[in-house]
Amino acid sequence: MLYPDSFEQKLGFDKIRDLLRQACMSPLGQSYVDKIRFSDNFQLIDKMLRQVAEFKTIVQYEPEFPSSNYLDIRPQLGKVRIEGMMLTEEEFFDLKLTLRTIQLCLRFLAGKEKDVYPYLTELADSITVDKKLTDAIERVIDDRGHVRDSASPELASIRRRIITEQAGLRKKLDGIMRNARQQGWMPDDISLTIRNGRVVIPISAEHKRRLKGFIHDESATGQTVFIEPAEVFDTNNEIREMEYEERREVARILRELTALIRPYLPELQRATTFLGLIDFIRAKARFALQIDAGMPKLVNQPLVDWLQARHPLLHLSFQKQGKKVVPLNLLLDPGQRILIISGPNAGGKSVALKTIGLLQYMVQSGLLIPVIEGSTAGIFQNLFIDIGDEQSLENDLSTYSSHLTSMKAFVTMANRKTLFLIDEFGTGTEPGLGGAIAEAILEELTKSGAYGVVNTHYTNLKLFADKTTGLVNGAMRFDGEHLEPLYELEIGRPGSSFAFEIASKIGLPKNVIDRAKEKLGSQQVNLEKLLKELDIEKRVFAEKNMEVGINQRKLAQQLAETTALKTRLDNDQKKLINEAKQKAKALVAEANQRIENTIREIKENKAERDMTRLVRQELEQFDKKELKQEALVDEVKPAKTNVEVEEFLPDSGAIGVGSFVQIKGQSTIGEVLALRGKDAEIRIGDLKSTVKLNRLEKVSRKVYREAVGETARPKMQGIDLNEKMMNFSFNLDIRGQRGEEAMVELDNFINNGLMLGYSELRIVHGKGDGILRTLVRNHLRTFPQVISMKDEHADRGGAGVTVVKLS
Repeated sequence: MLYPDSFEQKLGFDKIRDLLRQACMSPLGQSYVDKIRFSDNFQLIDKMLRQVAEFKTIVQYEPEFPSSNYLDIRPQLGKVRIEGMMLTEEEFFDLKLTLRTIQLCLRFLAGKEKDVYPYLTELADSITVDKKLTDAIERVIDDRGHVRDSASPELASIRRRIITEQAGLRKKLDGIMRNARQQGWMPDDISLTIRNGRVVIPISAEHKRRLKGFIHDESATGQTVFIEPAEVFDTNNEIREMEYEERREVARILRELTALIRPYLPELQRATTFLGLIDFIRAKARFALQIDAGMPKLVNQPLVDWLQARHPLLHLSFQKQGKKVVPLNLLLDPGQRILIISGPNAGGKSVALKTIGLLQYMVQSGLLIPVIEGSTAGIFQNLFIDIGDEQSLENDLSTYSSHLTSMKAFVTMANRKTLFLIDEFGTGTEPGLGGAIAEAILEELTKSGAYGVVNTHYTNLKLFADKTTGLVNGAMRFDGEHLEPLYELEIGRPGSSFAFEIASKIGLPKNVIDRAKEKLGSQQVNLEKLLKELDIEKRVFAEKNMEVGINQRKLAQQLAETTALKTRLDNDQKKLINEAKQKAKALVAEANQRIENTIREIKENKAERDMTRLVRQELEQFDKKELKQEALVDEVKPAKTNVEVEEFLPDSGAIGVGSFVQIKGQSTIGEVLALRGKDAEIRIGDLKSTVKLNRLEKVSRKVYREAVGETARPKMQGIDLNEKMMNFSFNLDIRGQRGEEAMVELDNFINNGLMLGYSELRIVHGKGDGILRTLVRNHLRTFPQVISMKDEHADRGGAGVTVVKLS
């Protein structure tokens, strides 16, 4: 149920109907626009939304889908229904084009897998166009909309005779015209023309008596007359008779063709209905693309859970002006069913209210809405609104009386499946009484279990919402320092009207404002002051909270890295100890074996002195060789860093290919290209020469560079991961940068994050017009390691910060 009757006009849905009509390609689709109705049938709504979502994909990515000849053939089908009626050539041509479009639509959907466009495919399942019917029309009507010569043998014969007679007629007239020109009866640039269906010759008025014939017409000035020569009377008459005969034959053919398609009327009506639905759904899809709409998750229960919701008409208006609509985040669920929005005038309360009502009505009318992925829309049985002035002279209703009339209907009819929207609740009468009545009405609406949004300035309603279960306060954010509205809805706290601050800004005298504060009383003034200070402090602490969050994440990351490093070092230490123990065990076993062998040999040789000495020496050799401890090498610290290895190589050593050499006794230095026996091929500058090896001495790369003036190549440096870990921040701030600079920084930031093993990174790009945000997110999609990206929590930057998850 909708309340009041002017529901669509109050929310602006009538303008959306107009936009949908413009998006349709024919009256077929437009007729369905007029039939759009609010529904609470979950299955029907879900089906309609999915059809539009599928067609949105087709409009975006399937250019081969037919986009022309969506013609309305319902009048033709009405004529066919009447026995004895005949369609004209033009009507048959429209029918032919329409059936061709329907066939192309069916062919497109049949050519796709059923799970690609399941809901549109289901729509087309019961539609057929008999090939016999289309073939019959094709045999008679050509692609210019005329009856073909081959439609019947008789018609072909008549048209051949007409062409023959017309050729003979033209020949006679050409001869008469040549003679008339020679006689000077007509100008040279005049040609034959048609008057009353007969071929005539234009003759100057002063010579009209010289040419025998019938005058059919004269020019507007009277200087030219159009004469049919007497010699061609009979020929013209014969042609006219044959044209009548042709017309009768064409009528006979069209009458037979009309009778032929009459049995197919039910099939044609279904196909026409299908084409109209396709045009209508296509229009909804095109409108969805205009307003950047998507399909929310649909649930069969009262619920509003929208992210980045925008008013569609405001979006289109701002789009033309190059501006962006401030989006709305809203949650109405069983825990917080009723939202009380407060804040200054012109702060966006009414726009927020209309956005909620319009989007919910659009969803339940089968239209996609401008929200982002992750949004959920529920189903309501009743939508009630009280927006604007409903005063009536006829019914003797004042503004306040009209509001109370609406409230009576709300209280009487509201239930758990109702969504009500009230703008400027309780205004129009004495504030104290109006606030009390408004609070009492709100109590009743709360008891009914209904869902709703209420705009108000009354403090008692803010306090009531704060202490009542199921109600929640909300505020349209306002910059208390600069006294400018931000048009952002913040749920969880009441808003201030900023009446005194706005009065000061527009220049109201200070003594008037001070007097007003005295009259209001300190309690109310202090409350407004506290709300203002709370708003300013909240923004300050939000920034501090973001900094603390960043530091906490950085600390947690460093702690995890330190723990991982300690675990790795402990494992390495244990591994080394285990390996040492294993080797010691093997050495002990081998030593024991040798001792046992030594004892056995001494016993077998009966302790002969020489043999015993020899065996003892072997045992001592094993002790010195196998059990000797390895000396540790002191770590040598290089005196210089970042110097190429080649600069420390000695100049001595064998000369090989690639060595830098100097001819003995000369300062010339070159590079060895090849060795051939005792000769070497060297390159000195751009010259190549062969020199005996014994005439060359080797030099270092450094000497070679200094001699030839070569610029040192960039020196290879290792990557100090520990230093990178200490200096790396998982938070990148690119606000105010140009796109190219920001993308370079973003590349380095993501690469370093991946190298250091970070699983989550933050990019601060700011809100602004969203251009830098879009660039960042499009660029992040090029990294395969990026799992997901999302806005930061509203308290830590919201849409101005992107949180990136890495694999």
